[in-house]
Amino acid sequence: MSQLAARTLLRGLINGRNCNRYISSSAVAIVRPFDETCEVRGSGDLVLFGGAHWRRMMSTSSSSAETSAVAPPIAVAETETKKGDKEMASSYWGISRPKIMREDGTEWPWNCFMPWETYQADLSINLSKHHVPKTFVDKVAYRTVKLLRIPTDVFFKRRYGCRAMMLETVAAVPGMVGGMLLHLRSLRKFQHSGGWIKALLEEAENERMHLMTMVELVKPKWYERLLVLTVQGVFFNAFFALYLLSPKLAHRIVGYLEEEAIHSYTEYLKDIDSGTIENVPAPAIAIDYWRLPKDATLKDVIIVIRADEAHHRDVNHFASDIHFQGKELSKAPAPLGYH
Repeated sequence: MSQLAARTLLRGLINGRNCNRYISSSAVAIVRPFDETCEVRGSGDLVLFGGAHWRRMMSTSSSSAETSAVAPPIAVAETETKKGDKEMASSYWGISRPKIMREDGTEWPWNCFMPWETYQADLSINLSKHHVPKTFVDKVAYRTVKLLRIPTDVFFKRRYGCRAMMLETVAAVPGMVGGMLLHLRSLRKFQHSGGWIKALLEEAENERMHLMTMVELVKPKWYERLLVLTVQGVFFNAFFALYLLSPKLAHRIVGYLEEEAIHSYTEYLKDIDSGTIENVPAPAIAIDYWRLPKDATLKDVIIVIRADEAHHRDVNHFASDIHFQGKELSKAPAPLGYH
């Protein structure tokens, strides 16, 4: 009889029907195949098996031999309380966000970055360094960046908040493109990247966090959002092709772009100091990401972002120099954690 009941249950699951059958008076399960919810009544262990929630069915008279014959649970569903007393079952796959606390005991509010990914910016970096263009490739890169600056100056003028927002949507592209292409190269050639994949992706993520911060400070208008779509579409494809053709030129252009970013953020700070731009409180996301004091202001945020841009300047000029020496990036130490 028990074999007949088991076959019936299996047949119902295979055919995609809901199982709603009483096996014994002491254990009842309403199981919905391929559904994350499962209503359970009675005793026993909840197990995940074959794409559906299963309930170990056994009566109080079951022997220990019968119990040991049942397969052990693959995963036990956990519940967490959300929105009052409403309980929600965790994912079928067992994936749930761990409860992470700040040092002061409050819960960590961000999903886009974790506490161990935060850092204090190195403000001692030299902001005035400039790579003097000597070779033909250097001069092409330098002139290209200077030409790209003209429409930016015309469109944004001294609206440095909007300028910074646009700048970060562009600045976050090269690291992602370079990291992606190095990743594919590593797969193709069965060789290590020397840490450069991670270094470039760290740069892209850092630039993206700059953007997330600026969006909190500057609410972009619809035409600025449209401009971002256009610029990103053109720049991504152009930089992708450029990196395939000449990585040394691509990194040199990014190095000069970062030099321009340092200049723009310096002008931004001048307007804050002069009172032209209000020195508003720093967004919460910036305080947590850069480990700033609770009373940090916009000026503090711009200072740490400018320091990040200086580090990115050094990384990309360094990468271009490696290529100019006829070497691959994997032959030189990657500046991991060098924001």
